[in-house]
Amino acid sequence: MDKKLLDIFACPICKGPLKFKSDSNELICPVDRLAYPVRDGIHVLFEDEARALPADEEIS
Repeated sequence: MDKKLLDIFACPICKGPLKFKSDSNELICPVDRLAYPVRDGIHVLFEDEARALPADEEIS
């Protein structure tokens, strides 16, 4: 993912920065422990589409 594009995105809940996790093709909010999907190149930043990250899943 383009670094400049990633710098523009923010978590819709806390407005914090997101990290891209390429192996799962998701944007991760480490603060809220949510993973937003990227489907067909489209970033889906809706709270109801986010996956809650389990406590044992590492955020890198």
